[in-house]
Amino acid sequence: MAVIAQGAKRLALGDRVYEYGPGQYLVASVDLPVTGQFTQADPELPALGFGLVLEPSAVAELLLQAGPGDTPRSDGGTPSGIAVSDASAPLLDAVVRLLRLLDEPRDRAVLAPLVKREILWRLITGEQGATVRQLGLADSSLSHVSRAVRWIREHYAQPFRVEDVARLSGMSVSAFYRNFQAVTAMSPIQFQKQIRLQEARLLLATHPGDVTGVGHRVGYDNPSQFSREYRRQFGAPPSRDAARLRDAVRAPAGALP
Repeated sequence: MAVIAQGAKRLALGDRVYEYGPGQYLVASVDLPVTGQFTQADPELPALGFGLVLEPSAVAELLLQAGPGDTPRSDGGTPSGIAVSDASAPLLDAVVRLLRLLDEPRDRAVLAPLVKREILWRLITGEQGATVRQLGLADSSLSHVSRAVRWIREHYAQPFRVEDVARLSGMSVSAFYRNFQAVTAMSPIQFQKQIRLQEARLLLATHPGDVTGVGHRVGYDNPSQFSREYRRQFGAPPSRDAARLRDAVRAPAGALP
C-alpha cells in the first residue's frame, strides 16, 4: 500500500487510470505492469509518501485471529488489482506513528511490528478491505490470478496457451479470463505484451544499439512488430527512446522536465 503525504500521482493500468493525492492511499494486490508519474511536482515541495509491503501471511494471521464475525463480508466478486481510497484518521495516525519510530531506534524493534499490524488491520476493515482480505485467502480468485501473473512474469518471453495458464492457476478458461481481466484490466496476452515492452525498455537503457537483439530477448521474432508496438506504448521508436532515456540519466539534477 502507498499513502501520499505531499504531491499527487497518476497510474495507468491497461485502460484504467488511478489518481491519488495527499490523504489518500493506494492498494496494489498484484505485481502489475503500471506506468506512473507525479502530476504535482514543485522543487520547493517534493513529493512525499509512505509505502508498506502487504504480506499475505500477515493478512491470513490477522483474519484467523479476528474470526469471521469481526471483519466485513466481501461481496464475492473479484476486486481490481489496484484501488484508491481516502485514508481514515486512524490509518493516517498509525502511519505517522510508524514513521516517527525512524528516529527512535531503541523503540523501533519492539513497536514497529505492532504498528504495522495496526495499519494492516485498518486496511482489512477499511474501504479496500475486500482486496486486502483476499490476499490472505489461499483459495481466493485473487490468489489464483496472482499465481498466473507470477508465471507470466517469469516466462514472459515464451509463447503460451491461455488454456495452460488457466489450468496452472486452478481455474476454468472462462473463469480465468473473467477474473484476470477484473484484476489486471487486461487479457493474459495483453499483460504479457506489457511485461515484454517494459523489460525491453530496461534492456535498451543499457544496450541502446542492439534494438533487434533486445526485441528477440523479450520474445519478438519480428523486428518491425517490436518497433511498432514499442512506439505505440512509449511514444517513440526503440532507438530514439533509448537515446532519450540515456540523455535523461546524464542530465544534471534539476534539468529533467
